[in-house]
Amino acid sequence: MSTSERGQYSWLLERLRRARQDRGLTQAQVAEQMGMARTSLVALESGERRLKPEEMVALAGLYGQRLDELLRPSEPPRELAAQFRESAGRMPEEDDLRHATLALQKLAEDYVELERLLDAPLPTSFPSPQTVPTDPVAGAERLATEERGRLHLGDGPLPHLRELLENDVGLRVFSVPLPSRFGGLFAYDEQLGACVAMNSRHRWERQRFSLAHEFAHFLTRRDRAEITVVIAGYRRVPAAERFADAFAQRLLMPAGGVTRRFEAAKTASGGRVTPALLLGQADFWHVSAEAMARRLEDLKLIKSGAWDQLVRRGLKPEEGRALLGLQPRQADTVLLPRRYVLLTVTAYRKGLISEERVARFLRRDRVAARRLVEELDFDLDDAPDLDAR
Repeated sequence: MSTSERGQYSWLLERLRRARQDRGLTQAQVAEQMGMARTSLVALESGERRLKPEEMVALAGLYGQRLDELLRPSEPPRELAAQFRESAGRMPEEDDLRHATLALQKLAEDYVELERLLDAPLPTSFPSPQTVPTDPVAGAERLATEERGRLHLGDGPLPHLRELLENDVGLRVFSVPLPSRFGGLFAYDEQLGACVAMNSRHRWERQRFSLAHEFAHFLTRRDRAEITVVIAGYRRVPAAERFADAFAQRLLMPAGGVTRRFEAAKTASGGRVTPALLLGQADFWHVSAEAMARRLEDLKLIKSGAWDQLVRRGLKPEEGRALLGLQPRQADTVLLPRRYVLLTVTAYRKGLISEERVARFLRRDRVAARRLVEELDFDLDDAPDLDAR
């Protein structure tokens, strides 16, 4: 066996070991189902005994894996779950969260595989990692301003934050269901890149704040996986989390832009600061009413404690938005990035993947996958001229 073949064989064994662990199976359980001694399975996984073709097929079926996935001609990236264990001290006990970390790993690996097939690596614009400053709030203000400048964002709202982070920075962002108390996941790997999972079960405004929060971790703690917990009520918050929250607030609502537009709106309303003005500003900046009020308090544009006073007086933001004719925002539940979907369609059109693999890449059944491909794989140059008379 050549050096290259030995390397690829070791990658196969590593993928088999991970697949077994992902299924929650012990070596003893697998050995029993395979009709072999546990020591024989140990020898297989360690490479001491050569894996027979029929054994590989049986193990793939047992683990719910396709052979082409196990035989990918590339080294398996580091397990993201291991990064989360290292950062949190243990793997979170919630089954949904454990499944989400495994899903994030597989989604990122599939994304990289599509790029490999098409020789189309993800364009990235990664700045050098920053350290979390001693003063989290002042440091967050500075870094948020720098990033807006680096990405040429001006001081206006960021309605398409997910697309911005995907296309202009190079993050891989997926929308996956997480337990409600978790805002998102972030992990970085040299092979997989920067991977983010935002909670598809959260409201749209919360999702955007979580994305900006994870972006802060990417900018400062790239080597450390993060599980972001949505904290309610008083609780001592680590400096890195205070920084990430402050950065998210300032990235979404820059001081100069907020001040200028608030003052203009205040003038238009006769110098009065009303709930309607607050809700209008929140809608403009694509944030929640509470986040808007907290930012205005922070900038001393409204008095401290104004939001708490509005809550005590019974303000219901959703009812107020409806009265003002402001359209409700829908949560982003789209699992896959647009670029990922387009890569899948292109790979299929070029004959690089089968229809079955298209369905697997898109996480849809074959009928739905075929319909999506037909809708997207349409050459505009071949379209009839609708303006022709």
